[in-house]
Amino acid sequence: MSKSRSEVSQIVFEKVATLLVEALERGTHSWPLPPPPIRDVDFPPVEPISPQELIEQGLGLLNVDRGMFEYKLNSVVDLVVPHRMNLTDDPYRVHKKWLQKRSDMVAERLIFSINTDWLARALDPYAPDSTRWWLSIALLNGLSTGPLGQPIHQGYHLLESIAIGQRPGTWHTQPEAGPQNVDWNPDAIIPRMTGVIAHEAGVEAARWMLSELETGNVDRRRLLIEWIRLLMERPQLIEPLGLSEVLTRLTADEDSQVAVQIARCLAKTIDYDRDTGHNLAKLLMARDDLMVRRAMADVLTRLFRRLTEDALPFFNQLKLDDDPDILAAVSSTSSDLRFIDTELWADNLLELSNHDLPIVRRNIVPSLRDYFETFPDDTRKLLPALWQDGDEVVRTRMRELLIKMSDISTQKFGSRITDLHGYGCDMAPLWQLMEARSSGASKAWIDWLNGEGEMPESTPKRNHVSTMKAPENLPELSDALETLDQELGFLD
Repeated sequence: MSKSRSEVSQIVFEKVATLLVEALERGTHSWPLPPPPIRDVDFPPVEPISPQELIEQGLGLLNVDRGMFEYKLNSVVDLVVPHRMNLTDDPYRVHKKWLQKRSDMVAERLIFSINTDWLARALDPYAPDSTRWWLSIALLNGLSTGPLGQPIHQGYHLLESIAIGQRPGTWHTQPEAGPQNVDWNPDAIIPRMTGVIAHEAGVEAARWMLSELETGNVDRRRLLIEWIRLLMERPQLIEPLGLSEVLTRLTADEDSQVAVQIARCLAKTIDYDRDTGHNLAKLLMARDDLMVRRAMADVLTRLFRRLTEDALPFFNQLKLDDDPDILAAVSSTSSDLRFIDTELWADNLLELSNHDLPIVRRNIVPSLRDYFETFPDDTRKLLPALWQDGDEVVRTRMRELLIKMSDISTQKFGSRITDLHGYGCDMAPLWQLMEARSSGASKAWIDWLNGEGEMPESTPKRNHVSTMKAPENLPELSDALETLDQELGFLD
């Protein structure tokens, strides 16, 4: 072993040992630990007498199995070191200083890798190791300190493995082969995929772990919601782990960020149980936290797609908010109302068109195309109201919308500019833009408005190529190009 490798290995080993002791001390505050899900009938598990005994066992395994430590250290180093142009370089020698500065990060990854190995041996269906079970569950509890880095994804992976009683990395189901796969056989009989299955004893241990996080500090509760958000992808585990009950209790958490994270779980919760998800949304809407209200405004579109008209009270409540960010999100979501009630949607557009906040009026302009298709007569006179808006962004978007309309349907365009003309709106910016696109188009429409001509059939865009004047010396340029082509013929 090279000197550089020995130095890095020793530094990381000391940090892993320290991290192991600290994590086991935190993880054994709740005693006794849950029993192992997998047991050998011939060798009943022997529970540790005290937390100190368990810590000594963990340190002993770490010191005895130094080969396992070196192997996992190599894997972590190959994963985290920057890309090397020369793949034959020794990463410990080339990146020695880089690794020493980031030894804490390497140690964290390494301790989770070691815990994964211990849990895999503890959940071995043929030879379960009960000693490593006590170590792995206590270590997972002690390492789950906050919603950052390895505790989120690696910790969740270990928790899910415990809940289904399968070794980490060996329980994933295989996707069915489709037409995009080489081995696809359209005549094959595909066995029904059962997915993951909750393990009775594993679920009890996983519920103990979730309870530890729920009764912990703010960072641990935030980590709990991150785990639940990932667990919602496994419908088979939602009811056994009691995730809905946990979310319901945490909606009253004193920390706003916990409630914000619950809002991100609403869509999957509603997909699993509509009534439970609807009740969670009501509890979150009852909070007065600004960050929670913003989070609910962000997920409002997802709620409309799943709750339909039951989400209207949330929309109406958020529409009366004073926060500009919430009002901007709500105005963007107002387009979803047309899938529920078109009349309500149109009335809401008219209401928002008179809003004092410019961003609200800007956000409803993209909905006008659908509005004019649904209500071609525009009895609400929404177009004149927005045209007279003093915000230049709104007027610019309105001009672009009308120009597009003139290209698609001159009849509808004529109806719209008739309303504008009747309300005395200043249409000079529209004529200027139309004249820039097609010479004479604006005059034809002005004459039609004044009753001095017929309605134009179309307003095509200007063809820039056809309006270009051919140079007078075009024959001379052609001869020069032909000569040049002959001189460069050797390139062929």
